[in-house]
Amino acid sequence: MKVTINYDLCKGPECAECVNACPMEVFEIQGDKVVVAREEDCSGCGVCMDVCPTNAVKVED
Repeated sequence: MKVTINYDLCKGPECAECVNACPMEVFEIQGDKVVVAREEDCSGCGVCMDVCPTNAVKVED
């Protein structure tokens, strides 16, 4: 899976819905950003996209 975050839309740690919702713990907070830390663990479930209030997260095959 390819996981991307649009940082123009992402609210970062003040939101972090994707970090909290991801069952595979793909995301983590580093400094003032949410980052894709373990893309290889992504199962493609799409929960991160569902919970992101700004549509900043995308998961593609």
